[in-house]
Amino acid sequence: MKSVTSGKVLDNTFSAGHKIDEVRVETHKFQFLYNDGEGYHFMNTEDYSQIALQVESLDAPDLLKEGEVVTILINSEDQAPLSVDMPASVILEVTHTEPGVKGNTATNATKPATVETGASVNVPLFINEGDKIKVETEKGTYKERVKE
Repeated sequence: MKSVTSGKVLDNTFSAGHKIDEVRVETHKFQFLYNDGEGYHFMNTEDYSQIALQVESLDAPDLLKEGEVVTILINSEDQAPLSVDMPASVILEVTHTEPGVKGNTATNATKPATVETGASVNVPLFINEGDKIKVETEKGTYKERVKE
């Protein structure tokens, strides 16, 4: 059994006549608008209604850039947001990183880089400022360089 709100998986055995209350949930696409320090604001892409979510309900808030589309699970009865599903990966621009020194490593070494959202991601030495990279949102790790 998996909790929809926290994502925790519980090992539970139910007896034969046990009743379980059903909860109807809906998924909606929302576009990230902005963060005002108190919450993250999203707009429904279908009816343009807006909601604000606390940072605790987001898995990787530091990887969200304005305009990013996420899927939000909503309880149909009280319209309360239950969870936020981020895209599997996001494309972000590197805003700051130290220049990589070639030749001082035997294996694939990495260096820290700051992306446009302010998050820090370890990237290979060949990544420079201004490069666009694909970041895996689940782990917050570098996936590949994106060429445009």
